[in-house]
Amino acid sequence: MRMRSHLARIAAATLAALAITVSSQLLGSGAATAAPAPAAVRVLYYDASQAAEFVNAVHQGAANWNARVTNVRLERWTSGRPLNIRVYADNNWPRAYVNSLGNGTIYMGRQATAEGHNPTRIAAHELGHILGLPDRRTGVCSELMSGSSAGTSCTSAFPNAQEITKVNNLFASGALVTAGWREDRA
Repeated sequence: MRMRSHLARIAAATLAALAITVSSQLLGSGAATAAPAPAAVRVLYYDASQAAEFVNAVHQGAANWNARVTNVRLERWTSGRPLNIRVYADNNWPRAYVNSLGNGTIYMGRQATAEGHNPTRIAAHELGHILGLPDRRTGVCSELMSGSSAGTSCTSAFPNAQEITKVNNLFASGALVTAGWREDRA
């Protein structure tokens, strides 16, 4: 009994000394403090195995986003990883269903490519919806989210500075986005 009491006092004293040391290190002695750690990059996994002839366009669209944004990264899905984005090919117009920020389903519709729209631009545009961006329909080719309104001659498949900033801010803040369909055609 006496031994337990003695060990308990030693343990309490050790913990108290440790607490004083840690708190003095946290409070500092007027020395410069370290900068806050940067936000972790959120990795989203996409599966383009059902995208048929659009597989390479989807991979390139993801690479285009990865080359520009810093708070999120799109990677090919492999077994054992969470699946955030599914990509399919069909004969309709391209569209995306957003479940939440970074999660959803993309349909690479053949109707747009049959009309002459660039498949990589379509893929990057639809990924933009999953990343939280709405359609803009401005007709400006340098705006990825202007979609088909920029015409079939537009092949720009990279987000512009405003789109990059918006996506980085959305993922930095963990913003909520409204679930639902995003379709470029009215």
